[in-house]
Parts: sequence; C-alpha cells; structure tokens
Amino acid sequence: MTTPESPPAALPWWAQPRPDGDRAGLDSAEAARRLAVQGPNRIDAAPARSLPRELLRRLADPLLLVLLGAAALSAATGALADFLVILAIVAIGLALEFVQQHRASRAVERLRATLALRCRVLRDGQRVTLDVAALVPGDIVELAAGDRIPADGVLVEGNHVFVNQSLLTGESAPVAKEPGAPKGDAADLASATQALFMGTSMVGGAARMRVVATGKSTVFAGIAQGLTRQGPRKAFEQLTQRFGLLVLRLTLALVLFVVLVNAAWGRPLLPSLLFAVALAVGLTPELLPMVVSVTLARGAVRLARQRVLVKRLAAIHDFGAMDVLATDKTGTLTEARIRLERCLDADGHESGDVLRWAALNSRFETGLASPLDAAVLERAGASDEAWRKLDEVPFDFERRRVSVLLEHAGSGERWLVVKGAAVEVTALCSTVQRAGSERALEDDARAALAERRQALESDGCRTLAVAARRVDAGHAHARLEDETQMCFVGFAAFSDPPRADAAAALGALARSGVAVKIVTGDSEHVTQHLCRGIGVAVDGVLTGPEIAALDDGALAARVDAVNLFCRVDPTQKARIIGALRARGHVVGYLGDGINDAPPLHAADVGISVDSAVDVARESADLVLLERSLHVLHAGVLEGRRTVGNLAKYLMMGMSSNFGNMLSMAAAALVLPFLPLLPSQILLNNLLYDLSQTAIPLDRVDSEAQRRPRRIDMGFLVRFMAVFGLLSSLFDALTFAALLWLLHADEVLFRSGWFVESLLTQVLVIFVIRTRRRPWRSPPARALTLAALGVAALALLLPFSPLAPWFALEPLPARYLLLLGVLVPAYLVLAEFTKRWFFRRFGARAAGGPGHPGGTRPRAAAPA
Repeated sequence: MTTPESPPAALPWWAQPRPDGDRAGLDSAEAARRLAVQGPNRIDAAPARSLPRELLRRLADPLLLVLLGAAALSAATGALADFLVILAIVAIGLALEFVQQHRASRAVERLRATLALRCRVLRDGQRVTLDVAALVPGDIVELAAGDRIPADGVLVEGNHVFVNQSLLTGESAPVAKEPGAPKGDAADLASATQALFMGTSMVGGAARMRVVATGKSTVFAGIAQGLTRQGPRKAFEQLTQRFGLLVLRLTLALVLFVVLVNAAWGRPLLPSLLFAVALAVGLTPELLPMVVSVTLARGAVRLARQRVLVKRLAAIHDFGAMDVLATDKTGTLTEARIRLERCLDADGHESGDVLRWAALNSRFETGLASPLDAAVLERAGASDEAWRKLDEVPFDFERRRVSVLLEHAGSGERWLVVKGAAVEVTALCSTVQRAGSERALEDDARAALAERRQALESDGCRTLAVAARRVDAGHAHARLEDETQMCFVGFAAFSDPPRADAAAALGALARSGVAVKIVTGDSEHVTQHLCRGIGVAVDGVLTGPEIAALDDGALAARVDAVNLFCRVDPTQKARIIGALRARGHVVGYLGDGINDAPPLHAADVGISVDSAVDVARESADLVLLERSLHVLHAGVLEGRRTVGNLAKYLMMGMSSNFGNMLSMAAAALVLPFLPLLPSQILLNNLLYDLSQTAIPLDRVDSEAQRRPRRIDMGFLVRFMAVFGLLSSLFDALTFAALLWLLHADEVLFRSGWFVESLLTQVLVIFVIRTRRRPWRSPPARALTLAALGVAALALLLPFSPLAPWFALEPLPARYLLLLGVLVPAYLVLAEFTKRWFFRRFGARAAGGPGHPGGTRPRAAAPA
C-alpha cells in the first residue's frame, strides 16, 4: 500500500528525503478521506473467515481426513448407509464445534475491544485522543515515555527520545532518536535515528511524530507473521503440549494393536481400517478445543463482571493456578494519593530552597509523568515565570533521576537541576548547601545525610534528593556527563497512606493460597514501614544490589524465604519472576509502569490496570478495571472455577474414552466380530460429547476454590487409568450377560453394549464432578438436562425409526432390567472408588513442602 507521503523509490521510506510538512496535523475531512483510502491502522484487519473456509480448516484434522477417506471407500464398495451415517455424525460434530466456538470468540472479541489503544493526535489544530486504528498518514502524534508507538513515522520534534525497538532489531538497549537526517547506512533500520516504528515503545523523553505508514504498510506488519510473544512457555501452554503428546501416544498404540489383532484374525481390511480409525476418533477428545474455548470464554465473561478483562484466554488457567503474586506497592497496597510532606535541607530543617528547586525540576521535565512531580507542583503553587528551560536529560530507570537545564530571565544565570532517587543523587554531589553557602561534602556529612534519609524512610516517607549546579552562560545543552560535582540542596519526603482494605485483601489472598511478594523500586525502609502499617510480617528482604551479586541459581534458592524485594530495576524484577517460576510456582505479576513490561512478560500471568501506560497494558494478559486486590481476589476465584470445569471435562472425557476403547480393544481379541461398528463408535462419541457441552456452566464447590488449582498431567493419567479400568470392568460384565445370559448375536450385542456404554459414561458425571457426595453438590440445571437427555436418547434410540441406520435393534426386557441393576451398581462403585482415589492420590496431587503455606498448587480435581 502506497501512502500519500511516500514517493515510489527502491529505498525504504525512512531513507528517502522528506518535506518538512505541516506540523499542525490534518483536518477531520482530510483524515476521513485518507482513512477511507488507507483503511484502519491495524495489521490484523483481515476479514473473518467465511463459513466454508472455516469448515475446510476444521476438516484438515488428520484423523478426520482418514475417517472420511475410509468412509468414501466404504461408499465406493457399496456400503452407502455406513457412508451416510458417518458423514452425518461428522457434520453434526463440526457444526456443534463451529457454533460454540464462534459464539465464544465473539464474546471475547467484544471484551478485547474495550482495551483498544488510544493516542494523542493533532486534528483541526487541537489535541484530541483517538483510537490508534483511526490514524492515517500525515497525522501528528504526541508521544511520551511509556507509550506504545502506534504507527511508522518520522520524528519532527523530540527531546532526549529513547525507544526500545528490540521487537524489530533485537537490540535490547534503548536507541536514541532525534529529528533530522538518518545516521549511518540510510537503508538500515537500526540507523534510522529519525524514524519511529509501530510496535516499539518510548522509554524516555517526549516527541511529536508525523505518521508515514499505517496498518499493513508498516515495518512491523511486514515481519509480524514471524513474531512470537517473547518469554518462557506459560503453565497452560506446557499443559496442553503434554496432554497432546499423551493422547497421541495412546491413540497410536491402540490403533496399531487393533490393526494387528484384526489382521491376525484374517478380517477384511476395510472394516478393520474403519474400526481402527473410529477407535482413534473415539479416544481423541475432538471436541476438546471447543470445550476449552467455550469454558475459557465463559470464564472471561464472568471475569469481566468481576472487573477483570482477559486479553489471553489461556491466562485464565494460569490465573486459577497462581500461588504467588508479585506486585509493586504504590496503588495496590497504598492509596496512590501521594503528598509532599516535608522539604528538608542538609541539617534537617524545613527549606523553601528545596521546594523551589524541586518545583522547577518538576515543572520543566517532560519525560515520564510521575505522581511525585504532581505532588511537588501542588505544594509549590504558582509557577515562577522568571525561568525558561534550555534542555533536559529525561528520567530513566538506570539513572533513576531527571535533570533540567534552566536559564533565569533576569540574571541570565544557567543552572542544572537534578532530582531523583536519594542514594543516586547524593552520590553525584561534592558540595552541600548550608546557611546560604556551599561547603565541601565530607565523609561525615555524607554519612549524616544517609542517616537522615533512612530516618525519613523508616517513617514511611518516600524520599527524593534535590541537587543543583550553576553552569557557564554558554552551556546550551544538558548531557549525562554534566551530572557531576553537584551541590546537595535537600530532601523531598512524600507520603502515600496504606489502603484501608489492604490488610483484609492480603488476608483473603493468603487464605486462598496466594502468597504476595512486594517487588518495588522504593527503599527497604519505606516498604517495611508500610508492611507494619498493614500487618504484613516481613519474612525476608533482598535489595537490588544484593540481587545483582547473585546468579540465577542462587537467587532461586532465596526467593521462597523473601517477601520484600526493594530498590530493584526492571531487569531484576524479571529475574525474580523467573526464579520463582524455577521453584515450581505459578507466578502472577501486577504492574502498571513502563518498567513493569519485562516482569509482565516473564510471569505466567501478567496483570495490569486500565490506567497503566501503553507498554504495560500491551504486555499484560489480564487488565483490572479497578486497582484493588479485592478485585484481583475475586478474579482468582473465578479463574479457579473455570479451571475446575475444564478439569471435569478432561477427567470425564479421558477416563470414559479410555475405558471404552480399552474394552473394544479387549473385545476384539475374543469376539469373532467387531464389538461396535465404526458408525456406532462415532455416534456414541458424539452423544457423549453433547452431554458434556454444559460443563462450562456447571457450579464449582466453594472448597475447591480455596487453593490454587492447576491441571496436573500425572494426576490426570492416574485418574484415567483407575476409572477407565472400572468402566471396562462393568463393560466386561455387560459382555458376559449379553453372550451367556441372552446369547446375543452381533446386532443385539452391539445394541446392548452401545446403550450400557453411553449410560454409564454419561451418568457418572454426577459422581465425578464433585469431591462431595453427589446429593450434596447439585449440578447446574443445564448439565443435568443435557446428561439426562442424552441418557434418555440412548435408551430410546434402539426402539426408534433411526435404529436401522445405526444397525441397532430393540433390547429385550430382561436386558433392560439387568441395566437397571448394572448402571446403579456402577455409579455406587464409582462413588466409593472416587473417595478411595482422593484419599490415595489427592495429597500427592497437592504437592509437598517448599511452597508458600507448605503446598504447591494442587492438581485440578472435580469441584
């Protein structure tokens, strides 16, 4: 797509000479015209798949293709009825899956639409806020630290602009940008020092950008297909990979066994092939993607009611499994109502000079917006018009300070004013202001300043230091190397009261098995004072300098015993998250600042707030619409509910399917005919899956939501083996009754087992879905109706006009009476087996020591 501002050339747009253009932006009419031509500023704006294309995509499933191919071969050999029955079953299953997933996808997309990124744009000469999708070439966009760059463009104004463009170039260090001609190789993206690119983020400074390319014309769109979310594999992704491998191994083993047995018996190839493929389809929970999608989507809708918006559906599982929450303290444990309490000089006296210099720094700095600056300006009141700004070195998280170069209008004096973290700023000073004069900052005076700072922090005050230095009249630019030989002016001490509900919220999370660890850039003294105020016991403290001296293994050995991590930078935050995950925890991270992007990516579930900077919201998996741990706790419980219902389907489906397929494989060894026809296997599987589609609506017992829940593969395999064997035991009794009591032929045998198999695997949901006695935990009405409806259909089908289509025949009264004994006996024995199973394996699934509260997140069992 060629933009109005892009002349055709072999060089990329950033290497071409460009006219300066109008810096007032576009008018609304011209913007609307360009939007109609260019389309929305999205790289995923492709139209939704049509119904035929979506169905074709689903038909590409290998097992389904083999089944349809074998069915077509069956039709070619004259078995037209079998072909039509199999085709109808496949069509019904596909339609059911498509409709349910389509509804789930639409619900999730509606939620995600509320999180659309917005940006500040000049339109009609006015500053307005628009969705980034509305940007067009020629727009002037204003950017500040923390913003995600919404399109490709050229920098027209900028002040110490630093951009993280590792997404495009792989370069981890921030890149400096400035207006003017590019430096170095003009065609090299890394040398495009005047260009900004979609998908990268502002790390420091302030800028205005003229948009050159949008949507699919951007550099990001050109490589987007090759991009993946960076960071370690999440807990749910690890689970699905292991589950897929388990199903594949079981399916291959069983199919190979059946084919070899049938070959040994000398049975015809085509029926044997159809039977083996039908077995594979029966063992494979082919509706699992639909059930997972629907369960997670319904969970996302319920989480939205709890004021939690879901960006990544799989994160709901990780949310429910989360046993450690790492969070900053500001706004979560505190009210985020920051107030400047004291301005103290080097001797500890209130000082107007400290407030004056701090206010000048806060008023003229244009980088990362800070509530501390707002508190300074509120305390200072009216601005001092005698000063003008010449230059600035913006705040960054390594220096932890901001410097402004100012000139006094009357005297012409030029001063460099520095404000930032007290330890770092004090280290820059060689003199101290006392009694209106500068004195050398000796070691004893420096030690006294450190004691005063610690005293302020121990009282709960977040403390910044202010320093200044007069520079030559010809000093026109502020540089990093200017931040030396400063004069210490004083301390600015801020308060941020603890939230009234913080203690209760932390208690609720602790009772729910979630340990909260505070990860902050503030000092350990301020953080410990806060913990005392909200009743949090300090188990251990690690500071940034101490973490820097530890390798990853040593850090992992210490993280469990520590709940305060102070004076840490963004890279150290990510290392802390990685160390916790290495210890087996499922870790959530709550952050809203530009420095929180690395740990948000590193966590199993990244959590941010609606008011966060763009880069934090984009990095998060979940977004809270309220900055509250109570909202977070409600979301955790809802996540556990979703995990519980997902676990029910996996446990039910795998144990029932495994039991049926095991019975069929065993029957194939001893029977002179196929125990079920392929069409009967597929119908059985379809009706069973239909009975389970209401599981996402089911209730979850309150006690099942008290601890973190993760779906554990070892637990699932044990459950599948125990209950699959129990199911096969009753299948064997059914076989004996049909063969020896009723002397059943092929048709009656298949009819009788079809009904018994479906009844037992459908009705056992009322036993398995809860750890309680079934009558003490009533299921959701929809699940009850679905299960009983399918059970009734199973009993009626052999007596219906459809029976001949599936090679079924009416069952004799004696067999129905026998079912009246066998099915209740199976359900009773299943209940006793369930109690034994959870006594035997429940504690093992819950994990062992070495985790907060002494337990790992337990395997998700019936709710």
